[in-house]
Amino acid sequence: MEHLNINLLINDLALILVLAAIASLVFKLLKQPAVLGYIVAGFLASPHFAFLPTVSSHENIEFWAQIGIIVLLFSLGLEFSFKKLLKVGGTAVLTALIIVVGMMGSGYLVGKLLGLDAINSIFLGGMISMSSTTIIIKALDDLNLRQHKFVPGVFAVLVVEDLFAVVLMVMLSSIAVHKSVSGEEMVQTVLLLVLFLVMWFTVGVFLIPTIFKRLHRYITDELMLIIAMGLCFLMAVLALKAGYSLALGAFIMGSILAGTTEAERIEHIITPVKNLFGAVFFISVGMLVDPTVMTQNAGTITILSIVVIVGMILFGTTGMLVMGQPLRIAMQSGFCLTQIGEFSFIIATSGMSLGVLEPKLYPIIVTVSVITTFFTPFFIKGSIPCFNWVAKHLPKSWNILLEGYSANQATSEYSESRKLWVKVAKRYFVRTIVYSAIIIMVIFIFKKYLQHYIFDLVPGTEFNNIAAAAVVIFLILPLIYGLSRPNIRHDEKRQIVEQSGKISYVPMVVMSVINLVLSTVFFMVAIYGLFPSHTSILIAGGITLVLSLILSQLLHKQVARVEKHFIDNVNVRENTRTGKERGLVSDLHLASIRVGYGCPFVGEKLKNAKLRQKYGINLVSIQRNSVEHMVPDGEMRIFPGDTLGVIGSDEQILEILPVVEASGEPLQANNSESNVKFTHFTLRADAGIVGKSLKDARLREDYSALLVSVERGGEYLSPDIDLVFEASDILWIVGDPARLKPLHE
Repeated sequence: MEHLNINLLINDLALILVLAAIASLVFKLLKQPAVLGYIVAGFLASPHFAFLPTVSSHENIEFWAQIGIIVLLFSLGLEFSFKKLLKVGGTAVLTALIIVVGMMGSGYLVGKLLGLDAINSIFLGGMISMSSTTIIIKALDDLNLRQHKFVPGVFAVLVVEDLFAVVLMVMLSSIAVHKSVSGEEMVQTVLLLVLFLVMWFTVGVFLIPTIFKRLHRYITDELMLIIAMGLCFLMAVLALKAGYSLALGAFIMGSILAGTTEAERIEHIITPVKNLFGAVFFISVGMLVDPTVMTQNAGTITILSIVVIVGMILFGTTGMLVMGQPLRIAMQSGFCLTQIGEFSFIIATSGMSLGVLEPKLYPIIVTVSVITTFFTPFFIKGSIPCFNWVAKHLPKSWNILLEGYSANQATSEYSESRKLWVKVAKRYFVRTIVYSAIIIMVIFIFKKYLQHYIFDLVPGTEFNNIAAAAVVIFLILPLIYGLSRPNIRHDEKRQIVEQSGKISYVPMVVMSVINLVLSTVFFMVAIYGLFPSHTSILIAGGITLVLSLILSQLLHKQVARVEKHFIDNVNVRENTRTGKERGLVSDLHLASIRVGYGCPFVGEKLKNAKLRQKYGINLVSIQRNSVEHMVPDGEMRIFPGDTLGVIGSDEQILEILPVVEASGEPLQANNSESNVKFTHFTLRADAGIVGKSLKDARLREDYSALLVSVERGGEYLSPDIDLVFEASDILWIVGDPARLKPLHE
């Protein structure tokens, strides 16, 4: 890239993009994924195809392809989110683990049988262990199967596989650098990766949603695109500085932004960027397809294709059965996973750039991907006939065993005490990991970057050691206090003891002791090397203890406030979607729900949708693009992409959410600050509506408002059309506060 020729670069881009457009259009007509079209376009523009012009410099294309990898991983992170990972549960993690371990083992064995060395065999196992989310979604959409019962389980496994793929990329890079496989190095690599992920996820979640919330009204789509891509590349650079890949940093930033209320807006805005650079990446993959290598290795390609298809079906079905799914759903899920895609190419590209992957493996794995992708729709459609055959020939005792296991998993319910313990254990685990990661990073940054400055500023060895100890203690003290805080709330403790007896104090004490030991270890690590004598350590420890006692109340309030802010930011997207952050009368909430393309109300007039009669909710606004229609009348129609502002209880909102959002991912993308507020006020005596019935008050026509309830004498009255307004009534109402001012007392 040092001697970049702009004219040649533009010439190459023109060639590959025109070929990509033509090839993807042809594959679209053939009802095949566009990815295959891009790969074919890359082959047509490569030196291996002599009948068309060839790109002048593969380096130019490789440069744009690297940007494509970054943007692709960023978009995958936007669809991922660590909160979603926690939601899918341990069963999905176990299923994905069975698939990945099984396929990696199969790939390694096949690699050794084909005469590959250990590192190439490991890379081969990694490349065939990840199914393609993009291709599976495309196939399910084409076959109109997105609403089928087996699909949520498949998506849950794909979510976990995304994280496994990122971890695998880091581990394979470590293996490539050290040219060996060491258990100790692998454990160290994974621990450092977890530390890096937790630290940046925590920092990002703490800061970014807050910034978006405060600057929301000023951020246009253009500015949001710049901010999102800037954050993406910034995190990529930070990951590179930490010794990881650019792609990992992009994935982390995507997962951080996935938890914000702007996630869908960002995903929508960057789609053209992702499509462009993603296309260039897949084109660069196709350029490495060598027909000569494919012909010479036809046997290897056939074997690997069979291993991918059979292995994914076998391990995918087994994993789903372990999840407790019936055999029919398990087989449908397993047959969905019978392909490899984008992560295989990314891992192969990484191996090539590190110089450890045999060149012939790249075109081989691309060909295997093309073959398995082509057959994916046929295997999905063939899953039911295969199930019927298996169910018919499976021994009756096996059928009974599988059905019994599935039924037991579906109906098994934990006791209230166990559910509460699971909740407490999750919170304990997350808090301990987060606080530990931040403390370690603070100590690391202090020792590497700050300690020598203190030594330079403070004269004398003893004094600068004491000063350094004081500074590091001051930095980690709030974090250590947060780590050692009781993990169980008083009401939870009382409930657990009532249900399980005093024996339940044992795990509570164990958790407290573990955190106390961790706090002590972190404290000792922080001042390690500063004091040669035990006396000095005891003095520093005494100072810390005194500071803890003096500042305990202040720390308690501050740490609790910071934790609440962090948890609110983690949950802000879900709370906005379900309305839990906007509590109203009693248990009512104002929720924002975006209409999906599969919504049964699309195209209907509001009066025909009968949302209140069917679901008990009140529609208070419709936002269409940047225009908000407050308290719309019954003649207005609902269209895909509209954001509905609805009021209802938890149960009502949760009931209507999947109906309105239909088959799409839940969306909530408001580009402008809403003027619609849910408010209440006391009706002034001289207000124009006093003495009038709701029917004659013309709230909708004159004030663009919707009455939800009237509080009179401590009771809430339903908004009946014959209800007559009285002075001093408290109106719970939805509308623009500025237009409602004439009614205020």
